[in-house]
Amino acid sequence: MIKIGLILLIAPCLLLMGLYMSDLSRVEDCLVAGGSYDSVQQLCDMQNSHPVLPFMAGNTRLVNSAMLLAMLGFFLCVIGLYRPRKGR
Repeated sequence: MIKIGLILLIAPCLLLMGLYMSDLSRVEDCLVAGGSYDSVQQLCDMQNSHPVLPFMAGNTRLVNSAMLLAMLGFFLCVIGLYRPRKGR
């Protein structure tokens, strides 16, 4: 149970960090090129100015789902640690 809990605890966090870094890289590349990043269409716009949209606001379901999986993993780890092992 601890192994499954650790996977559920770590994997969603790594996924979110990877997606966040990828998104941040696209935004930075657009800003360096002199444009404005449109978070809704996920395009670099060289003509219009767009408001800054945080990663959480654009990917609410993904972030909330990943955090719920991480919490489930945490509770599975805690249950696995406090459960007596068989054969003792």
